[in-house]
Amino acid sequence: MKASQFLISTLKEAPADAEIVSHQLMMRAGMIKRLSAGIYTYMPMGLRVIRKVEAIVREEMNRAGAIECTMPVVQPAELWSETERFQTMGPELLRVKDRHERDFVIQPTSEEAVTDIARQDFRSYKQLPKNLYQIQTKFRDERRPRFGLMRGREFIMKDAYSFDRDEAGAKQSYQAMSRAYRAIFDRFGLTYRAVAADSGAIGGDLSEEFQVIAATGEDAIVYSTGSDYAANMEKAESLAPQGVRPAAAQPMTRTPTPGKATCADVAELLKLPLDTTVKSLVLATDTLDEQGEVAKTQVWLLLLRGDHDMNEVKVGKVPGLDQGFRFATVPEIIEHFGTKPGYLGPIGLKKPVKIVADREVALMADWVCGANEEDFHITGVNWGRDLPEPDAVADLRNVVAGDASPDGKGTLAIERGIEIGHVFYLGTKYSAAMDATFLDEDGKPKPFEMGCYGIGITRLPAAAIEQNHDAKGIIWPDAIAPFTVVICPVGMDRSEAVKQAADSLYAELLQAGVDVILDDRGERPGAMFADWELIGVPHRVTVGDKSLKEGQIEYQHRRDSAATKVPAGEIAAFVKTKLAA
Repeated sequence: MKASQFLISTLKEAPADAEIVSHQLMMRAGMIKRLSAGIYTYMPMGLRVIRKVEAIVREEMNRAGAIECTMPVVQPAELWSETERFQTMGPELLRVKDRHERDFVIQPTSEEAVTDIARQDFRSYKQLPKNLYQIQTKFRDERRPRFGLMRGREFIMKDAYSFDRDEAGAKQSYQAMSRAYRAIFDRFGLTYRAVAADSGAIGGDLSEEFQVIAATGEDAIVYSTGSDYAANMEKAESLAPQGVRPAAAQPMTRTPTPGKATCADVAELLKLPLDTTVKSLVLATDTLDEQGEVAKTQVWLLLLRGDHDMNEVKVGKVPGLDQGFRFATVPEIIEHFGTKPGYLGPIGLKKPVKIVADREVALMADWVCGANEEDFHITGVNWGRDLPEPDAVADLRNVVAGDASPDGKGTLAIERGIEIGHVFYLGTKYSAAMDATFLDEDGKPKPFEMGCYGIGITRLPAAAIEQNHDAKGIIWPDAIAPFTVVICPVGMDRSEAVKQAADSLYAELLQAGVDVILDDRGERPGAMFADWELIGVPHRVTVGDKSLKEGQIEYQHRRDSAATKVPAGEIAAFVKTKLAA
């Protein structure tokens, strides 16, 4: 490719709404252009990156035995109603009507569509296992699209779906995909972690995320310093507290705390460690009648240590809260506790509530909580003596750095990451709902055991930039750079020797299969170099009249601080050696 025939549209400044490095640099490098909130045009430079990502993903998926297909972006609501996701999925599911007022969705994922294929075509256990995948446009109507391709509304995703006859086979398919994902991300040359994850709205009970390590990552990744344990923050656990609860050593005392409504403020006022305080979080669950109206509301009090934060995913697994919960309203709180938030506690309730204590709190003695009276807290609170044992004890909190690893090996550390892939074991969640069955060896119908596996094709380049950039611009790994090598001839319009040397090298590298671009635009050296440093092409060859007279050509990797002079007759071999390394 010659630059004069390509579209290079770099910007000196990023648009004001570009918030993070990858968004800024992709806009400045002319890789994407904003069409609407969360919707981008993939410009030729950016599309080359995306196509290279797709090619690697496709090669490894095919190698793992998956079969490519393409499912419609627009899907009939009837399919989604079979799994009830048309009704239960939130507003991120874009619902549309056609001219006949029939309901459709713009696919955010394709479990229903692929399960419909399976129930039509996979009729016998002899046809299993099967794994179908697509690389296709998706749409999720994000409440707040941001960060460019990192959290857009329209994006490209590779989604795969496996079908097996039993759980053991499904878990083998899951492991095969997990291995394939590692091969894919290894080829991208990125630093990443595979972490245990919660399945969320997709469903299932075995799940793993692949996270690119980056300081700007939205996700917190937890890992052990002494073992291979790793999980995202939603899923991460610490070692359960050991030992028995200490005996009470203090009297229960109503203590003035004027204007101190947070655990941190109370601890500072009373000159107590924050971890001796207990925070109160009030939730509610609603039971609906046949008309869909609220027939009954149950109020819950969650107790966590003052220095800990609630983990909503873990709370959502507590019996009674696992069918959905909300935060209680202020009137509900006043009705049950007699005071506004900030001074709440489990003693002296106006109305009964269900009390769930975090497992750390369940072993605490002489703790501090709200007195259910404004400007007062209670010190020296003890289970059994001052209030009954909680209705339930559960792990309710986010882990913190320094917690003991749940496997007992080492302590937990936390770093930031960007999710680029996710694998799920689904079981029969979708096949049972859609009556998707096959005839097993005994002649009886059985629902498929399923798995699903996603990679964010357009998110991945953004994640790569977050991990690979400097003050000048992007630094692409070779595997996904828009061009692997750029030839920069200085003054080729004035020097026939420069033009001939550049053209000859360009032809030789093309012949060798190198993805090379020749910058024949006639730009000044400073502007030319700035463009390619911004775009991030990893290998640059500079052909100049002065160097040629010395029999040399300059090579510089995007990460190098200075150029290396190479004999002109050896430059092609030198570059190929660098690429092979």
